[in-house]
Amino acid sequence: MPSQSNQSDASAVKPTNRMNLARQIPSLGRARCIATTIHTLPQQRHSSRRPAMTAPSSPLLMLALLLLTSSACTSAKADDLKLIRVYMHETLSGPNATVLSSVQSPLGGNATFGQMGVLDNELRDGPRRGGSSELGRFQGLFAMTGSGRALSILSAVNVVFTAGEHRGSTLAMLGTIHDLRATVERTIVGGTGAFRMVRGYGLIDYVPEASTPGHDVYRVDLFVVV
Repeated sequence: MPSQSNQSDASAVKPTNRMNLARQIPSLGRARCIATTIHTLPQQRHSSRRPAMTAPSSPLLMLALLLLTSSACTSAKADDLKLIRVYMHETLSGPNATVLSSVQSPLGGNATFGQMGVLDNELRDGPRRGGSSELGRFQGLFAMTGSGRALSILSAVNVVFTAGEHRGSTLAMLGTIHDLRATVERTIVGGTGAFRMVRGYGLIDYVPEASTPGHDVYRVDLFVVV
């Protein structure tokens, strides 16, 4: 049996324990909102000591849940990747030219640094004009940004769909061209219509078998996360 002095000491401690526990309840409630597994406080009816609080969740468990969530989100994003393939037809000369230089280099002579131009190329569903249908326009600006001998063309392009499945929508691309006959990769930075808030990238490849003097054809593969 505890002595009378011990009993009085215990009764003096109990209110303090209740106050401390009351202070801890709000933080425990917040922890329960974050964790997926709730641990209850052990009840010790026959002890005057404050019950020990268990951790709201294991760090390893939380890490595993975060990894599972990240994996699920990555899989969903991969499933939402969409490929759109079109063909760009570019007329280089003549009265129907679809690409031209609008500002010459201020350096004069044969210099190209600082030269700027515009383009308004056709987008079709096939590499041949005969037997293919027009889907839209490949419109944009370009600037010669290489001050040395290496080719460097900065381009900002809008892919405008005027027919087909994506009629009324656009995609915006930005990138640099170093070789017109190699694969050109551009970043898709956004869009309108069905492509609002999208992102992705585009790959453009020259199609020599469909090109003729004064007329170049490129295959355009647009990889879009919708």
